[in-house]
Amino acid sequence: MSSDVKTARDWARERLRTLGWTASAPQTVDAVLLTVSELVTNAHVHAHSDAQLVMTWDNRCVHVAVHDASASLPKARSPSTEAVGGRGMLLVDALADSWEARPCPYGKTVVACFRPPPTAQNSNEED
Repeated sequence: MSSDVKTARDWARERLRTLGWTASAPQTVDAVLLTVSELVTNAHVHAHSDAQLVMTWDNRCVHVAVHDASASLPKARSPSTEAVGGRGMLLVDALADSWEARPCPYGKTVVACFRPPPTAQNSNEED
């Protein structure tokens, strides 16, 4: 899915709703949506490319993957009091259970993993 930030967030929210997370794990949904916003924004701003967003659920974790055209891998950097930006990956690091960036043909993919709270995970198994 190539999209702008709002479209990506809306699309992700609908996927999480089908898992039942919007009702059972709203804080995790907020973390996923903020991460989607950051990763898609990074693709547009730093990679100067479209972002391809893929979300998968493996019964343990929702994987949020964003691919862009830049081979430059992101890093969580120390924030500067003078810089306006540069905190996106620190935010992703704080929100996601884990994340990684990997080079791939024609760019890179950043993947963040989110585990639902136990009560949300139990409701997913009943669906």
